[in-house]
Amino acid sequence: MKSAPQLLTDPFLQLPTATSVRVVWFTEFSGNKHIVNYGEKLSQTIRASTTKLSRTREDQQSRVANRTYKQPFKRDIWRHEAEVTGLTSGVRIPYRVMSVREDGENISSDVFTLAPSPKTGTSLKILLTSDHQLKPMTAANLQKVVETVGQVDGVWFAGDLINVSDRASEWFDDHRGGALFPGLQGRAKYEMEHNGVKTIYTGGQIIQHAPMFTAIGNHEVMGRLARKTSLNDEFDDTIPRAVAQKLYSGKSLIDNSFNTDTYEEIFTLPKSQEGGKKYYAVSFGDVRLVVLYITNMWRTPNLDPKYTGRYREAEKDLNNPENWGYGQIIYEPITKGSKQYNWLEAELNSPEFKQAKYKVVMFHHPPHTLGDNIVPAYTDPVQIIERDEDRKIKAVRYEYPKDKDYIIRDVVPLLEAANVQLVFYGHSHLWNRFINPNGVHFLETSNVGNTYGAAWGNRKRDVPLGYKEDYVTLGDPNGLEPVIPTIDPLLSEDGQPIPYIASNDITVFSIFDTGTGLVSSYRFDTRKPDSEVVKFDEFELK
Repeated sequence: MKSAPQLLTDPFLQLPTATSVRVVWFTEFSGNKHIVNYGEKLSQTIRASTTKLSRTREDQQSRVANRTYKQPFKRDIWRHEAEVTGLTSGVRIPYRVMSVREDGENISSDVFTLAPSPKTGTSLKILLTSDHQLKPMTAANLQKVVETVGQVDGVWFAGDLINVSDRASEWFDDHRGGALFPGLQGRAKYEMEHNGVKTIYTGGQIIQHAPMFTAIGNHEVMGRLARKTSLNDEFDDTIPRAVAQKLYSGKSLIDNSFNTDTYEEIFTLPKSQEGGKKYYAVSFGDVRLVVLYITNMWRTPNLDPKYTGRYREAEKDLNNPENWGYGQIIYEPITKGSKQYNWLEAELNSPEFKQAKYKVVMFHHPPHTLGDNIVPAYTDPVQIIERDEDRKIKAVRYEYPKDKDYIIRDVVPLLEAANVQLVFYGHSHLWNRFINPNGVHFLETSNVGNTYGAAWGNRKRDVPLGYKEDYVTLGDPNGLEPVIPTIDPLLSEDGQPIPYIASNDITVFSIFDTGTGLVSSYRFDTRKPDSEVVKFDEFELK
């Protein structure tokens, strides 16, 4: 007997306009009909279009109930999307979706609500989040968002939604309970234990009601296709396009360098003519949100010769350039004069941007942070090949000139000149914020699921010695002092307030209230399941 059909996700909202919004959901069957019922008594119906994801797979590291894989294996997943039109701004209406399997059996979702893009002057609560990556505290974090502030009106996600973009279960149904969509839809089942007390967190019912706008992080990028034996290794196997062009002349550049195909197939986002979904701008109520593609390949700072790292190639691969990692390669240029830079410059001079009450820019890589991932500078790696007297390669090293940091040198001056109030980003898995002399706020609120620590006090970053560049071990390498939380900072062992949260027990989320202009950050201690959520910081966008 066949089992009853199931939806792989609840429906979620994408790409709102003044009179419409897209409804998207996923199944593991193609079906013969997929519809959205909406309006009073759900009396109106619209049919969805269906596409199949082209690169979703599972592998040895997948955690899918009752399934194991010995190698990467294609997983068939279908995406359904319908545009609900004729909507009125400020009016929220009910909706649900239904999918009919090929055998005629059907499955419907619960009833949720949708609305078009809000008008200017509308007071909105927007969740600022990033770096979920199936980490331990993420479900608790999202559950506390809903319990604390109720239904939010939008989600801004600054990258690193998952760990390995082509691994389907990380998006949909990892059996440990922390996959992306279940967490954001209140369907997670993540168990945490402290002192023998077990608590199951379900996440929050968020994106069924609120559109989500995302930026590409390094974990949304996959490497060379099917060259390795696992998806983890394939994710790590990115190389520059120019190198791929030389190594694989006449073959697909996308398949042989890096791609964001699965990410782009999953989400319906605003598009720019130059960058498509990779970088774009959108108006949402009183906000003009500019989303940039600023991320690079994360490689280990470990100098052990067995590693393909950010500062050197593995010793075993010195004579095989096809296996080199080429350092922390930048995926999309943002240097002055690049296509993305020119687009950003034009956007910052557009009427939509200039007339917006709030001007916010979101991307993944930090311009200012106490985290480890800001070192080295955000610049193209300078390759140095060392040879012995017989011209044999004895080392391949990479330097990153600090004075060529593209974010600090090229992007930030543009944002300052355009009166941007907030730059929001992630990547280092902590909470900290900064204000520069021009009054621009910089917020990293990525301590959602876990942390890798802060370079503060006695804890230093892991940086190489004996290199040409002087890599910064403590503080913000780009010269700003972190702001002490304004309401209830955590204290150090000697009782002093600390300007960050980097914890594997305390999770953080931030809410932007466009009615007041306040950005509020909250923390929750997962060691104390019955404790209150604490608002610990607040600042105003003028």
